[in-house]
Amino acid sequence: METQSKEFLKHILTTPSTTGFEESVQNIVRQYVKPFADTIYTDVHGNVIAACNPDAPVRIMLAGHCDQIGLIVNFIDDNGYIYVLTVGGWDLQNLIGIRVKIWTSKGAVDGVIGKKPIHLLDEEERKKIPKIYDLWIDIGAKDKKEAAQIVNIGDPITVELEYRELLNDLIAAPATDDKAGLWTAMEALRRIDKNKLNVGVFAVSTVQEEVGLRGARTSTFGIDPQIGIATDVTHATDCPTIEKKQNGDIKLGEGPVLSRGPNFTTKLVNALVDIAGKHEIPVQIAAEGRISGTDAASMQVNKSGVATALISIPNRYMHTPVEVISLKDIDHAADLMARYCESVTSDVSYIP
Repeated sequence: METQSKEFLKHILTTPSTTGFEESVQNIVRQYVKPFADTIYTDVHGNVIAACNPDAPVRIMLAGHCDQIGLIVNFIDDNGYIYVLTVGGWDLQNLIGIRVKIWTSKGAVDGVIGKKPIHLLDEEERKKIPKIYDLWIDIGAKDKKEAAQIVNIGDPITVELEYRELLNDLIAAPATDDKAGLWTAMEALRRIDKNKLNVGVFAVSTVQEEVGLRGARTSTFGIDPQIGIATDVTHATDCPTIEKKQNGDIKLGEGPVLSRGPNFTTKLVNALVDIAGKHEIPVQIAAEGRISGTDAASMQVNKSGVATALISIPNRYMHTPVEVISLKDIDHAADLMARYCESVTSDVSYIP
């Protein structure tokens, strides 16, 4: 992976982008794609759309969502403790005792999530899974007045954003779901050889995926592509407690995942498999028996329909502060997308 590309990945992973508050990351995306995109624009919803050969009659859309799960300030009590709502799907046990940042108009404010200590819990309390209203953020304020001078109702909150390198080209960070996919879509656009490009390619950093695939819906409508490829994370099953008979056999470092199922156009998936073989790009195959919980679900049913595929990045510990992915997998995913786009001709058809 080139240094410039790796720095882009680090930058977006350590920049806050909770759903509805994606502007900081989108600014980074715009700066990154500026040297190689023919056009860049942001729609009213907040999706950033970078394109090469945008006036071509055949259009391919590559989508990765930039929003991450987070929290939002809901209430400040008389003692200055801050209560929150979740934004996106949290396992609340992952929030207990962690460091957070509240992104206020005055800048980032450090805090910690507190809970009644185990020593003080009675027998029944120890058996209960906490509710979001059982947790609070402590920023060290003396009282409500002091806290409210710094923090406002509705301010977004993330876990502390870190980027850590592990062994074997693995990294750990919050929000690789789905900044790994965002990186892949934009990096694929950069890697395309424009001399081989016969169609238009639109790489989109979509918003609000975590609350209903909303950005993909609006941006797909605006672009009106014939072909749509979403890139998101999927569950790696090469760690304890995950049953492969239920969740498939997906490993980190063995390549991106191509899914088969009703949300995906068989001819398009087969074309991606063929491209992977031709260019010796490792891929894994997964089954999806229902409509996926990714941008592909919105893309497929835009207007009169879009030929749709999903390229997924294996991810351990999804929706936790320590998501783990392989740099090799996202590198191969970007290459696969780029080589596929170069292969598409202006008379392509995926009608069954």
